[in-house]
Amino acid sequence: MKLKRTIIAVLSALSLTAAVALTSCGSSDSSSKADSSSKAADSAAAESKADESKADESKADAESKGESKAEDNSTSAGGDGSWQKILDKGKLVLGLDATFKPMGFTDENDQVVGFDIDCAKEVCSRLGVQLETYGVNWETKEIDLDAGTIDCIWNGLSVSDERKKVMLMSEPYMQNKMVFVVNNDSPVQTLADLEGKTAAVQNGSTAQEILKASDVGKTMTLNELQTNVEALNQLEMNMCDAVFLDSVVAEYEIATSGKAFRVLEEGLEPEEYAIGFRLADKELCDKVYGTLKEMKADGKLAEISTKWFGKDVTTVK
Repeated sequence: MKLKRTIIAVLSALSLTAAVALTSCGSSDSSSKADSSSKAADSAAAESKADESKADESKADAESKGESKAEDNSTSAGGDGSWQKILDKGKLVLGLDATFKPMGFTDENDQVVGFDIDCAKEVCSRLGVQLETYGVNWETKEIDLDAGTIDCIWNGLSVSDERKKVMLMSEPYMQNKMVFVVNNDSPVQTLADLEGKTAAVQNGSTAQEILKASDVGKTMTLNELQTNVEALNQLEMNMCDAVFLDSVVAEYEIATSGKAFRVLEEGLEPEEYAIGFRLADKELCDKVYGTLKEMKADGKLAEISTKWFGKDVTTVK
């Protein structure tokens, strides 16, 4: 009996041990599965996060490329917006002294005409905008330009170092020289004969600057007037001994007015004509001068020059 109880106790213990072992195995398997599921979930989350990161990087890269392309386009267009402003308003406003024959002046029909005007009209036509002319006081023309009243100064504007400080000047399109005009019956034949005499000159012009700085000019009395027309009128009425001005103006006036003037063989300085823009307006300057180059290449510029001067006197390349 005692032996039977012992056997039963041993069997019970073995059964309990087996049950515990089985339970332990089941827990270990579940835990392993749970760990695997957790690791899979973590891996999926990591992959999703990586995909999102790649998407963000791709989007940022695309935006960066877009910005870079926009910057490239802006740079290629000049980047200063000056040409876009002309397109937006549909016109180019040209400032001029409307008495400066033959470059730009008011004719007998009260129309502004001239070599520069014909060139500007053709440029504007090719660029798809209208040309508007605006009369300025030559002495204060830079103020009108800086204020935005005009978009350029295009009227026999001579290139000078002083002007380059206050405006952007295009490449030259024409040569010029500064000369003295006297009456036909004047005893003045040379520069030496002008010493101590009176000369009329336009205020605010490079002619005025050159004459004041010259040796002969320092010996002369200067009548500084608003326009070359006034200066030539003074000469005709013997109110001065000579007028100092641009050769293209002098030669045109002598050829068309019938007045008894002549040009002294000795001049002072050669010059070049260019178009003046605001210092920041490089894009507009390039557009306009680039179109002049096209006109030179296809013969239109030579045609306009021949109309006013009898030959192509332009220097555009």
